[in-house]
Amino acid sequence: MYVVVDQRATVTDGYVSSFSREGFSSLGLGCNEFKEWLNTASDQDIGAVQGFLLGEFDNRPAFPEMIRTHSRAPIIALEDVRSLQQTLELFTAGIDDVVRKPVHVREIVARSDAVWRRVNSAAGPATNGRLRVFFDGRDPEVDGVPLPLPRRERHILEYLVKNSRRRVTKTQIFNTIYGIFNDDVDESVIEGHMSKLRKKLRMKLGEDVIDAKRYIGYQFIG
Repeated sequence: MYVVVDQRATVTDGYVSSFSREGFSSLGLGCNEFKEWLNTASDQDIGAVQGFLLGEFDNRPAFPEMIRTHSRAPIIALEDVRSLQQTLELFTAGIDDVVRKPVHVREIVARSDAVWRRVNSAAGPATNGRLRVFFDGRDPEVDGVPLPLPRRERHILEYLVKNSRRRVTKTQIFNTIYGIFNDDVDESVIEGHMSKLRKKLRMKLGEDVIDAKRYIGYQFIG
């Protein structure tokens, strides 16, 4: 899930709509709404955030420090006008990347994943030898051959690979894929996605690279 912060509803609504078209869940908030959400959200909700997008608003340089007390997810600033001085100030404040609008959400996702890989000392696609998982919209590959996956299954696999050092719960996966305020879909849908994904990977690899423990969650062990 990506969180977009901007005082202009037209900006947040536009990006939320764009993320949705690409199959990513997102949440648009004003500055004050964001502060309240950040301080009251559960660990499950915060853990589902894959990136924070900060538009232009007053006191923006103070937000990275506020976010870092709750999350290590990438923070990207969205700029209306290119300004060297402002860009340098944002980097100094703790922003991970600065992007000038207009920018496609797939580029935002790619930049966010690039920041995540740098932080986790990972370069390029994740791999376990035979399986390669990309973070730029491409399907994973097994032995160099693409393994076509439905969009949500691919996003689940990418999320598990990113978090392979820890076990993630069904709720965290649901919040990441469907968003924290989605009441139209039951959380149990993740079990169906996961069953299909594990079966496809097992058929191609001959082993189960996703460990599932009831009531505890899932972990990529490839």
